[in-house]
Amino acid sequence: EYAPDKKRGFFGSWLEFGTLAGYIGGAGLVTLMTAFLSTEDLLSWGWRVPFLIAGPMGIIGLYLRMRLEETPAFAAELAKASRKEADRPKVRLRDMVAGQWRALLLCVGLVLVFNVTDYMLLSYMPSYLTSELKYDETHGLLVVLGVMALMMIVQPFAGALTDRIGRRPVIAAGCVGFLALSVPALLLIRQGSLLAVALGMGALGLLLVCFTSAMPAALPALFPTKVRYGSLSIGFNVSVSLFGGTTPLVTTALIGATGNMMMPAYY
Repeated sequence: EYAPDKKRGFFGSWLEFGTLAGYIGGAGLVTLMTAFLSTEDLLSWGWRVPFLIAGPMGIIGLYLRMRLEETPAFAAELAKASRKEADRPKVRLRDMVAGQWRALLLCVGLVLVFNVTDYMLLSYMPSYLTSELKYDETHGLLVVLGVMALMMIVQPFAGALTDRIGRRPVIAAGCVGFLALSVPALLLIRQGSLLAVALGMGALGLLLVCFTSAMPAALPALFPTKVRYGSLSIGFNVSVSLFGGTTPLVTTALIGATGNMMMPAYY
């Protein structure tokens, strides 16, 4: 909401840039600990290190959030009403859900596509490499780190592209790309060599950027200012909980039930 109309894609892309930076920080720390600590050390005390680092960062994040002012769009919405408490616009849960059900369903669908691919590539694939393909754990984490670094580099440019050609074509390109390349990319990954794994993961990572660069600007635009925060929060978190967070579990169950190692691509 702070971004100029013609630069919302570029500004919004930095949200996922920061998310990827956090992923890299966490995955990088785990990679270093896996490489230099024994299994016994990891189980006895090493697992506490990420929490000791995350605690102070959480306090800093809370402080920054408490200092944020309301966005100009929301402030303007409040200014339309009388300053009297009784005249302030009141938003009920029904307004955020039933009143916005079409936009809410679209939000759930877009977040489903975005988060299933995100969780599959960045959360599940490292486990797939080690447990299913017997890939070295450290090498698998390093490949994922490289993919996330590549995504970070491309992210702002892809966000700027959405400002030029629109969010819809970029999201559509990502959907078509995953439909066409998921199976070939996983076949390439299953070759097992470092180059093949890196190329397959890199291709999927670049397709994922189509979503990470466009969604931060596309999703809020689905809802009017009055209900934007509430409706978007409901749609986003319901979709992530039902479909994104369950992706590793569902994929593992599908492989176990069918014995088909290509299930991640089909899913």
